[in-house]
Amino acid sequence: MADVVWRSHGRARRSTFAVRVWVSAVIVAAVAAAVLLVPPIVQLDQQAVDLSMKLQPPSLAHPFGTDDVGRDLLLRCVYGLRVSLLVGLVAALAATVVGTAVGAAAAAFGGWTDRLVMRLVDAFSSVPHLLLGIFIVAMFRPGVGPVIVSVALTHWLSTARIVRSEVLSLRSRPYIDAAISGGASRWRVTTRHLLPAVLPQAGLAAVLMVPHAMWHESALSFLGLGLPSHQASLGSLVQTARGSLLAGDWWPTLFPGLLLIVPTLAIAGLAGAWRERLNPRRRSELML
Repeated sequence: MADVVWRSHGRARRSTFAVRVWVSAVIVAAVAAAVLLVPPIVQLDQQAVDLSMKLQPPSLAHPFGTDDVGRDLLLRCVYGLRVSLLVGLVAALAATVVGTAVGAAAAAFGGWTDRLVMRLVDAFSSVPHLLLGIFIVAMFRPGVGPVIVSVALTHWLSTARIVRSEVLSLRSRPYIDAAISGGASRWRVTTRHLLPAVLPQAGLAAVLMVPHAMWHESALSFLGLGLPSHQASLGSLVQTARGSLLAGDWWPTLFPGLLLIVPTLAIAGLAGAWRERLNPRRRSELML
């Protein structure tokens, strides 16, 4: 009887895991379709001001309602989501490339190089990400580029640590010893054996970094930094809607917040599924 209960519980957990993955995939696909298709199909100017339609609640004409100057909130949210996704994807890719290169170099060379690089990583980690990001953004003119640079330069540290630990683990493998004994140079061992082996972990780190980068960009936009005031961003939309929320108009704050929370949770869900596939032992424990 206990064995039957144990198996039933395992099937239930597998079913829940599969549902979570499918729901996350559907949400990510819907978000991608929205940011790619809505602006070309809906031939409306997101900056078009119509004070006669100021703060209209959600309706068939305006599914998300309108903002405090009569602009369509659905279109503004889609454009803001495009900015957040662009920053998240590009910054995560750049941070992963930097972190992978730094972590692999530190572990491959070892010795004083490894100690020096990791002390630099610790020094950067001691500074809060948001504070360092504000400092970087303040040195440039407002725009998407400085925000991407800011997020990328503050998010490569965790990837460097992950890649370094993986490379250190791989260096003790027999095939690495055989390659070195066969006369392979350190550069060849790193590029032909070590880096390809850590690419799945680096890719997972990049996917996990996308939601973090989106939230970081939204925080900078909420503070009024990085992007021009006329450019829609989910963080800036929430910031400008604070006065409307105090007046009882909930939709200018709710919908940008949902479009920030739901996609990031979906991306994190898919990344979690990828992590279970990379770690069969953890996945088997989950399925029990």
